[in-house]
Amino acid sequence: MFYINEINAAGKIAVDDTILIKGTPATAGSKMLANFKPLFSAEAVEKLEKAGYAIAGKANVGEFGLDLMGETSASGAVTVNGALAGAGAALVADGKVKAALGVDLNGAPRRAAAVAGVDFIKPTYGTVSRYGVIACACSGEQIGVTAANADDAKEILTVIAGHDAKDGTSLPAEKYDYSTSEDVSAMKIAIAKDLYDAADADVKAKIDAYAEALKAKGASVEVISLEIASQAQTAWQILMAAETTNNLSRFDGVKYGYRAADYKNIDELYVKSRSEAMGFLAKATIIYGSDVLAKAKYEKCYDKSLRIRRIVCDKAKEIFAKYDAILAPAASKAEFKPYDTADAFEKVFAESFFTAVPSITGMPAMVTKGVQLMADSFKESVLLSIAKSVEV
Repeated sequence: MFYINEINAAGKIAVDDTILIKGTPATAGSKMLANFKPLFSAEAVEKLEKAGYAIAGKANVGEFGLDLMGETSASGAVTVNGALAGAGAALVADGKVKAALGVDLNGAPRRAAAVAGVDFIKPTYGTVSRYGVIACACSGEQIGVTAANADDAKEILTVIAGHDAKDGTSLPAEKYDYSTSEDVSAMKIAIAKDLYDAADADVKAKIDAYAEALKAKGASVEVISLEIASQAQTAWQILMAAETTNNLSRFDGVKYGYRAADYKNIDELYVKSRSEAMGFLAKATIIYGSDVLAKAKYEKCYDKSLRIRRIVCDKAKEIFAKYDAILAPAASKAEFKPYDTADAFEKVFAESFFTAVPSITGMPAMVTKGVQLMADSFKESVLLSIAKSVEV
C-alpha cells in the first residue's frame, strides 16, 4: 500500500506520513497515532500549496521513520517485485507523482531512492522548516525531496526552502536559489573508500560507472579514506536514540493517540498503551536511548557523542576544503528483501554506516542513479549539478 490516505488523484506531490496535513490522519507509520488528525499543516506543505502544487496523498512510512525503508509500518511494508521499497520513491519511480516529501531521519529516503533508481536530496539542516514534522531526532532529521531527476528535485526544493519563524532551528535566509548548471568539469570528486569497500559488488559497479561518467565530463576523481564514517555511525545512533526516546515519551496513552482498553492505574496505562501500540524497533530505540541517557552513562555515551559530532563536522570541513563532493554508496546493497523485523535494530545500525555523516553533521546529501553524493553545507547546487550532468 503506497498511500495511507489518498487526497487528490490529480495531485502531483506525495507527502511522507510523518509530515502533517491539516485534517488528514498522520500516523507516522505507527498504531500509536492511528486516529490522530492534525489541526494544521506542515510549513513545507503550506508552501507547496501556496505555489499551486496539489497534494496527492500521504505516503506509507516505517514507524516514526526509524527503519530501512518502511518495513516496520503498522500498515505493512511496501514491496516491489518481492523487494522492500519506500512508498514515496516507488510513487515517483512509477510516474504517479512529480515528487515526494520525505523526512530523512536515519537515511531511509536515501536508501529508498537508491533502490528505486530515482533522486533524493537531503538539504542542509535548517534550510527547510521542520514545523509540522512528527519529531524523533530533532538535531538531525530534515525534510528532503524525492524526484525523477535533478531538475524536478531543484524545483520542489526551491519552493519549500526558506526561513520559518515557527521553527526554532530554521536558518535566517528567506529563500535559497539552487542551480543544476554549475561547471562539473572544474570539480574534484572524492570516492569514500571505507564506504565503497563495505558495499556489495552491484553497488560498487554503480559507483565505478558513476565515477567514469564524471571523468567523461572532465571532473577529477580521487579515492580517499573517510575514517570519520565509523565514528559518525556510532555517535549518530546514540544521539538519534536519545532524542527519539525524549520525543516519543509524549505518546503515553493520555493526551492523544492509542490508549489501552484494560488498565488498573496510571503506570499500567502508560506501559500497556506503549507496549500494544509500538513496534519492536521503536521500543528497542527507546530502551537504547534511555540507557545512554542514564546517569551512569550520560558522559561516557551521550556527552561524548556530542563531542564526536563536532569532530566529524571539522573533519568533513577539511575534506570539503579539498573536494567539491564525496561519492559513496547510499546502502550496502542494491535491494533489500523483507526480513524478520526483530532484527531491525541491528540491520538499521549496520546500514547507517553509509548515511550517518550527513545525518550527524547536517550537511546535504543526494542520491542519484543508485549512488550517494555528499557536499559541504549550502552546496546543494553542487550536488544537483553533478546529478544533472550525469543524467543528461
